[in-house]
Amino acid sequence: MTATATWDVERMPDQTGRTIVVTGPTMGGLGHYTALELARRGARVVLAGRTPAKIDATVAAIREEVPDAELETLQVDLASLDSVRHAGAAAARFGPIDVLVNNAGVMAPPYSRTEDGLELQMATNHFGPFLFTGLLLPQLVASGDGRVVSVSSLMHTTARRAPLDDPKNQSGRYFRWPVYGQTKLANLLFTSELDRRLRAADEPVTALAAHPGFAGTHLAANGQYGRASGGIASILDATVKAVSQSAAAGAWPTLMAVTDDLPGNTYVGPSGFRQMAGAPRIVGRSRLARDEVAARRLWELSEETVGLQYP
Repeated sequence: MTATATWDVERMPDQTGRTIVVTGPTMGGLGHYTALELARRGARVVLAGRTPAKIDATVAAIREEVPDAELETLQVDLASLDSVRHAGAAAARFGPIDVLVNNAGVMAPPYSRTEDGLELQMATNHFGPFLFTGLLLPQLVASGDGRVVSVSSLMHTTARRAPLDDPKNQSGRYFRWPVYGQTKLANLLFTSELDRRLRAADEPVTALAAHPGFAGTHLAANGQYGRASGGIASILDATVKAVSQSAAAGAWPTLMAVTDDLPGNTYVGPSGFRQMAGAPRIVGRSRLARDEVAARRLWELSEETVGLQYP
């Protein structure tokens, strides 16, 4: 299968026999629709999320559309390195993993630090997924043709520097949107360096990235107001949905990156005006996102921060 600007979910091949882990599967979000379409095509989908009740709601929603869906659940809070370590150990029960979709994230929340002393956005959007991927890597290798897909954002282009000088935000200086842009840049630097290292080690795993364009999810309202409904959060949520493509369509670039025949370090996004919406295709990234030195430095800082050296 080849990548074209006319890709849609009907082109997805059968996924029977594949085990795919999707983080952040909150109902109505990108992870939900990613998991739904993969389950519809026969994949065994592991829904990895922070809150059991929300995971169960997504399971129920998917089973309404795909009654025979093969679904598993895994509890993980990516903002907690201890939770990620526990989840990595618990994931051993799934055996070989064909794809890990690093979809979960937070967007521009008020300033806070995690139990590990890390700024919340960088912890959730980069350090947690970095550790989770490293812990699951042996299972991805065991599949014989593994893939890691990280969900970035158009906001990576707003980052004016790589998150290298103060990636843990120890200075306490916090501007929510610039930090969000840096976390999304980190997703792309991680993808390129992971793929480079996998190729150098001749491992049967590739790393790719995708972004949804401007998709109508609850992420903005959750980040700004800590909830997805009620008061000004509902107003923001409605505004976003009125000017954006659906969350289901926003999941298409991720689905293309998961299932299409693409080389490592490919970045997939919408094909429409300024990559805001439209059928997915291979897209470019910012100059900073192509900085190999920055990617290596961020990798080394990340290994030190999470306490894991990749095998």
